[in-house]
Amino acid sequence: MQARLLAKRFTETMGQPFVVDNRPGASGVIGADVVARAPADGYTLMIGTAQIAVSTLLLKKKPFDMLKDFAHVSLVSTAAQFMMLHPSVPARTVPQFVALAQKHPGQLNAGSSGTGSANHLALEMLKQAAAIDVAHVPYRSGAPSIAALIAGETALTFSGAVTALPHVRSGKVRALAVTSLKPVAAAPDTPTLASFYPGFESANWYAVFALGGTPTAIVNRLNGEIITALKAQDMRDFMRNEGAEAVGGSPAELEAYVRRELDRYAKVIARANIRIE
Repeated sequence: MQARLLAKRFTETMGQPFVVDNRPGASGVIGADVVARAPADGYTLMIGTAQIAVSTLLLKKKPFDMLKDFAHVSLVSTAAQFMMLHPSVPARTVPQFVALAQKHPGQLNAGSSGTGSANHLALEMLKQAAAIDVAHVPYRSGAPSIAALIAGETALTFSGAVTALPHVRSGKVRALAVTSLKPVAAAPDTPTLASFYPGFESANWYAVFALGGTPTAIVNRLNGEIITALKAQDMRDFMRNEGAEAVGGSPAELEAYVRRELDRYAKVIARANIRIE
């Protein structure tokens, strides 16, 4: 949806149509590969995500390099994940859950939308930060992992605000924390994991990329359009409802951000010995 809002804004401000072409599959890698093979003229852009970046770390044969093959245009937004428990789990705070997991190592199940997914990595980061042993149960996608949590098949999962909040508000699941460094506007009373484990951050992010070699003038023009779009009230309202935060920033700032994310997740993946079969 963020891509569609930006495309609508670009069409209005630049006087030519921008079309959103969804290319699902392989956690976004298929769509990113299309952009990596397009002409470097600024006419083909990509909304890249943390999941695409993480996926490149897990692939043995890498179709592209996130740092070398793309022109970094602008960060668009970041969105926290919610750490959620089934109500039957006798823990109402993060320290209580950690104590429970330490008392029963390997006995609590944690679902995810798949091995190497953003919520799987959030789980691994928690396991590493809190020194706990929780059994990972990968599902085919986010929907069945949430269904499993609601049914009590798993004790824990991580999920974005759009999926998490309706179930939290209905009482079907319990939110213990968010993975962003700051509290989320949509749930300001939910603490951050960083408040228990300083520096803990596993937020999803969305950013605009063009092909590497795209002229600097075009990249800068696109960057300016994105910064302006993110100031619009309808965009900010949408972000808030999605549990996301509009960010923006320069091309250089986005490149530095992606580099830090790749370095951070590479360490988590190596320590957890995550492999895609």
